[in-house]
Amino acid sequence: MINPSPPSVDLLKIYHRLYTAFGPQHWWPAASRFEVIVGAILTQNTSWKNVEKALKSLKDNTPSTSQTPLLENGEFNPKWFYDIPRNQLARLIRASGFYNLKASRLKAFMTFLYDEYGGALDRMFLDTTGPLRRKLLKVSGLGPETVDSILLYAGDKPYFVVDAYTRRVFSRHALVNEKASYSEIQDFFMKRLPLNASLFNEYHALIVNVGKKYCKTKPDCERCPLAYLFNE
Repeated sequence: MINPSPPSVDLLKIYHRLYTAFGPQHWWPAASRFEVIVGAILTQNTSWKNVEKALKSLKDNTPSTSQTPLLENGEFNPKWFYDIPRNQLARLIRASGFYNLKASRLKAFMTFLYDEYGGALDRMFLDTTGPLRRKLLKVSGLGPETVDSILLYAGDKPYFVVDAYTRRVFSRHALVNEKASYSEIQDFFMKRLPLNASLFNEYHALIVNVGKKYCKTKPDCERCPLAYLFNE
């Protein structure tokens, strides 16, 4: 359901226009790869501000009497997330919204990580990428956007992340159909760009930025850095 568009559509030109306008985005903001994964699950159906509140609540309110410390050398300890009861975790991440559901999803991921890889992220990311993606998609509550965020931002794997901003920006420029599937939109990018994780990282972050600032429900097209791009 990709809209008819010239096969020569220059996605790198769009990227450079956005990069010139906004500069590097420094995504994903986290102290460790594991914190990226926690954030990717917490950010489902909420704003990043709420995720930040939930992460702060975790770091500030974790009982000091816990036998397994939450932080090791300033980074989240996966074992703590594996050990903590789901209901206690839910209370600590309340600020993220849908906290009971997200606690269940975090626990499901932790069960997967320990059952499949003994709790070691390094081992997980050494797995062949295609099979790993298929395994992650079977974890309860992890859809394509969350899984690809984990692979790209935590694992440095070249999977282009598609979100609501991607769909909105590129459908408004008639490059994709707003009803296209996740995989169709992802293929649109991955077949037209070098398979480079750093590029995909920055590109997705820039799309989110232009979506938040200009391509809103009521768009501000005149000031958007992509204005008139396709008439040039």
